[in-house]
Amino acid sequence: MGARVVAPVIDLHCHILAGLDDGAQTTEESVAFARAFVEARVRIVAATPHVRDDYTTTPTEMEKGLADLQRELAEQAIPLEVLGGGEIALDYLELLTLEDLRRFGLAGNPSYLLLEFPYLGWPLGLETQVLELVDQGITPVLAHPERNPEVRASPDRLGNLVVGGALVQLTAASLVGRFGRPTRRAALRLVELGLAHLISSDAHRGGQRLSSLDSVGRAIGDARLARWLLGEVPSSIVLGQPLPTRPQTRPRRWRLGRAVT
Repeated sequence: MGARVVAPVIDLHCHILAGLDDGAQTTEESVAFARAFVEARVRIVAATPHVRDDYTTTPTEMEKGLADLQRELAEQAIPLEVLGGGEIALDYLELLTLEDLRRFGLAGNPSYLLLEFPYLGWPLGLETQVLELVDQGITPVLAHPERNPEVRASPDRLGNLVVGGALVQLTAASLVGRFGRPTRRAALRLVELGLAHLISSDAHRGGQRLSSLDSVGRAIGDARLARWLLGEVPSSIVLGQPLPTRPQTRPRRWRLGRAVT
């Protein structure tokens, strides 16, 4: 039997707001999405629509979509708390003011910002962007870097960014192998190196990405660490509290996702 996470999950990366990006397109889809979260034992989510050249979401559009969905869920008595956010493309950062960035704060916390790590190449000036945000009192949260070939080849390359103040958010589907073995190996290696701080679904319409959350404990072989990644760290961001210390775990080696002691 594998490790199982029994505590409720907090998912700080999903595309549940209707009509803003490639996620939910209608209110009905958003509501169905919310019900799927509740069935998966998720109680709090951050709505993080894309903010980039093809989806030029503004803070006002995000806030309106969020308020509309919150009202709909309250009317239907669906016990899911939806908070704000945005998934900001690195090359779009310079187009946003500091006020915009804070309005896109992850889970409504203006001190954290979710950044979309590109799927190809190592971004020029990434280290500088991280340091500039940190200097402005914003902690960058790097979304799904394990899906980038440069990171897959050298996961420890993220170490300098973490030392500089960034957090790393992995996608649950990566850890359970839904994006292939190289991505799975990279994700597990980042966990092993202590370079992973949160795990999210990055779900666009529910489905397999959402269901992967329930398999994270088995994938990494450590229920205590999984609770830290899925619940304790995101909870601290939601509440604006200091991040909890990473739990002490026995060193592990992973072979295609199976812990080997």
